Amino acid sequence: MEVALLGLFFILYLFVRYFVIDHDTPAEKDRRRFADGIQLVQLHRYNEAFRYFNEAVQHHPKSSLAFGYRAKCHLHQENFYSALFDLNKALSLDNTLSDSYLDKGIALYRLHELDEAFREFDKAIWYSRGLDPDAIRWRALAALHLEKYAQARNDLVRAIELGDENAAYLLKQPPFSNVIYS
Repeated sequence: MEVALLGLFFILYLFVRYFVIDHDTPAEKDRRRFADGIQLVQLHRYNEAFRYFNEAVQHHPKSSLAFGYRAKCHLHQENFYSALFDLNKALSLDNTLSDSYLDKGIALYRLHELDEAFREFDKAIWYSRGLDPDAIRWRALAALHLEKYAQARNDLVRAIELGDENAAYLLKQPPFSNVIYS
């Protein structure tokens, strides 16, 4: 009888504990905390967003999202080395952010580090579970420069399937001009 009563209390304890514990990840909490700055980035107001996230990094030095968005601002201002610095910091704090891998790959691509860029785009695709058409298109661009044409074509077709119109345009350009995809 005592065992059954203890088992009932234990189940009740687990049930209450489940609803009391916070289930949000640090990235989800940071997305709510930095919603104003994220909105500035989405509105392409990168100078204001940079100031916002620069201050956020100073107040929250353990926030991978703040470093990632500051890097995104650096990237749009063509400060590729500063973007890489921030992205390395962001990924050292949280190595599961697919956007950070994508931005790091873009920065490396712009710096003509194509092998490294290709690997970063690969990681971005992995962490987005293959559902980010931008990462797939960028990996195809890197593969083109590395003369991996079959993989580039497959990536572009996959990006088109996910709704990327830019990939459709690229697939109509040489060396793929004979490929027909509808």
